[in-house]
Amino acid sequence: MLKLFNDFERNPALAAKFDAVAQCYSASCVFADSQYRQGVMDSEIKPAFPAKIVGQAVTVQLSPGDLVDPLRAIEMSGVGDVIVVDAGGDRQTSVCGGLMGGLALNRGIRGMIIDGAGRDIDELRDIGWPIWTRAITARGTHTMYSGRKEELSVNVPIQCGGVTVNPGDFVVADTIGVTVVPLPMAEVVLEAAREQAEREQKTRERVAQGKTLEDLLDEFGRL
Repeated sequence: MLKLFNDFERNPALAAKFDAVAQCYSASCVFADSQYRQGVMDSEIKPAFPAKIVGQAVTVQLSPGDLVDPLRAIEMSGVGDVIVVDAGGDRQTSVCGGLMGGLALNRGIRGMIIDGAGRDIDELRDIGWPIWTRAITARGTHTMYSGRKEELSVNVPIQCGGVTVNPGDFVVADTIGVTVVPLPMAEVVLEAAREQAEREQKTRERVAQGKTLEDLLDEFGRL
């Protein structure tokens, strides 16, 4: 497999807007609904502990059957990024653990989404660096000290949880699931998500006031 190491242009101003809207309840749901329920990763990919992160994707392609720790991706990532790893859905071999999480935390990376497995979730929980995976396992993989550090590509188009993820796409991940917003659609989806989040909050307030379904339909035209 040809190994490629690319970068992409970050958009901190747009990322800050995503952060603000994603403070709502059920952020992954809101952003999914706002793009016609598209971009939602397989429901098997869940957080190891309750967490919410939003950021632009640094993508990693690993070699199925020859998995390595994606340390190179950490070196290429920075503040606000989310690392998204295609590990081929391997549930038996971890590609991320506690020490890697500490290194990523030091660089301001917000978390990792893995179509595969992770480990050391007690340590990751204690340092507050979340991962989303299909499985948790004690079995580790190659490290940079094995001499196989380059067995991956960074910032190439990948598949993760059945969703195409390109470098720089926005990722919204919480306890419910993971939603990907393609960068070319980010502004449009963001505005739709803001409107939905605001409408849902107003609806929530009406419910707390004792309003009925008919009242809500009269005011908002939908639930």
